Amino acid sequence: MNRYPLWKYLLLIVTLIVGLIYALPNLYPSDPSVQISQRQGNDLEPALMQSLEKTLNEHQLGFKSSELNGPNALIRFDDTETQLEASDLIRETLGREYVVALNLAPATPAWLQALNAQPMYLGLDLRGGVHFLMEVDMDAAKEKAFERYEDEFRDYLRNDKVEYLGVARDGEILTIKFKDAEQRSAGLKTLSSKYFNELQWQEQDPAETYDLTATIAPEQLQNIQKLALQQNITTLRKRVNELGVAEPVIQQQGLNRIVVQLPGVQDTARAKEILGATATLEFRMVDDTGNDPVSAEQSKRIPLGTQLFHESNGNPILLKRRVMLTGDYITDASSGFGNDTGAPEVNIVLNGKGGERFRQATGTNVGKLMAVIYIETTYDEQEVKGEKVRKPVKHQEVINVARIQDELGSRFRITGLDSPKEARDLALLLRAGALAAPLYIVEERTIGPNLGQANIDSGFKSILIGFVLVMVFMLIYYRLFGLFANLALTMNVVIIFAVMSMLQFTLTLPGMAGIVLTIGMAVDANVLIYERIKEELRNGAPVQTAINRGYDQAFSTIMDANVTTLIAALVLFMFGTGPIKGFAITLAIGIATSMFTAIVGSRALVNLAYGGRKVEKLSI
Repeated sequence: MNRYPLWKYLLLIVTLIVGLIYALPNLYPSDPSVQISQRQGNDLEPALMQSLEKTLNEHQLGFKSSELNGPNALIRFDDTETQLEASDLIRETLGREYVVALNLAPATPAWLQALNAQPMYLGLDLRGGVHFLMEVDMDAAKEKAFERYEDEFRDYLRNDKVEYLGVARDGEILTIKFKDAEQRSAGLKTLSSKYFNELQWQEQDPAETYDLTATIAPEQLQNIQKLALQQNITTLRKRVNELGVAEPVIQQQGLNRIVVQLPGVQDTARAKEILGATATLEFRMVDDTGNDPVSAEQSKRIPLGTQLFHESNGNPILLKRRVMLTGDYITDASSGFGNDTGAPEVNIVLNGKGGERFRQATGTNVGKLMAVIYIETTYDEQEVKGEKVRKPVKHQEVINVARIQDELGSRFRITGLDSPKEARDLALLLRAGALAAPLYIVEERTIGPNLGQANIDSGFKSILIGFVLVMVFMLIYYRLFGLFANLALTMNVVIIFAVMSMLQFTLTLPGMAGIVLTIGMAVDANVLIYERIKEELRNGAPVQTAINRGYDQAFSTIMDANVTTLIAALVLFMFGTGPIKGFAITLAIGIATSMFTAIVGSRALVNLAYGGRKVEKLSI
């Protein structure tokens, strides 16, 4: 009685060894580091690292080690103060051709890294990081919606072969002009019934034309703003994923603001550059009527129907005002190198609607020049009547001009980029999606790792105190069986940390609270089992029978208690956000591991001590 087969003992031993290996990286703290790369994306030379090491030594800035890995270099330091001084010195030494970023590099030994054993990520309250409060430019969202309506009006009328004189806009009213009432009726039928029944339509008869006006209902404008906010949140999540930040917090605040928290990020400049960028593309035809762009720029007289732009080399170029396609239709983008030229390029994939629109536009312009415009919006702070006002500034540059050789569809490529890094950044922004409306940062806070370390110390102290108090109680009250429960509890904590590390879970203060709660709950199962064994002994049952009944008959009670707690953890995870999710995940993992260690683990120890032999008395 009360004997386990060999495979169960082997399972416990293997589980414990694996748990120890994958929990071990959490004992190694991260090193404050400075990461260096060249803006062009080229590999760094060993001579550069030797020069930097010499410079750091001359300024008495001691470093732990330096690593060179192709296009990236990493210099580790003992503390953040030295790290910050060294980063300023390295930036001053290298200049603008290099990107110098602050980082926290894991100090996991090589043999653990070879087993893919990595420490848990730490949340903003533990590791430090940056907190942004970003505001959505709702006026720009409405402006973009009106521009989209104008373009789509033209496309649908043209596709249905309805003749019109032009589309104009006055404030929030869009006007389509027709030459007679018959064409206006056909236009109204096409637009109102087939495509734009959410708009309010009205016929008007001014002096010489027959007009059709469209207005957007107030509730529809609110819906446009709401969708812009939701799309921006989705886009920010994709961009943060591209940054490689674990467990970020991105959530709505109010009607037009978004909170972004990035744990572990020290280089706020790079984070702001990616999050706030509103990069997108426009495809337009080059003006082929013989107008001279240089003369137009000098005289400030731009020919009707065209717009003046500049190429990357600064040369002016005239493009037609009508936009063939925008970056809103892009579903995927990847950087690479051309097979024939070896030059950096970006491969673009459009959605179905965009592919069809681009196919029609290029099919009717085969043999003509088409330009690709890179557009980025930034915000400048200006003082107006004593108040600081943020005004959008649009930066536009023609990055590619090519002759259309054939009809293009949903897949094509953009060439003419200056460097692989430019291609990678453009692909990242296009792949993550264009922002529905520009964002600007209204609040920025950097939480230093020193505050995080204080939280870590306090959290682990609470775990340790709770762990020791539970172990002392169990040892005093249940004696040898209390020792078995304590060993099972230790195994439980090790497995919790191992599972969380393998899942690359982000540990926060609420997560630590979940671990403390799990420690208290883990021994509940042993308490139920041991009290059942003592009851059986009081009723006169033999020792082996009491042990067997204690584990078997307490199992259903333990299962019910843990399942109900697991349901509560799942509800917290489904409806909670941020820290609450972290608490729920930690609690759920702790419930699963405690069931295993408290029942299987402690039973194995009891069987080793008492199983298979005659026992008169238990130490319980």
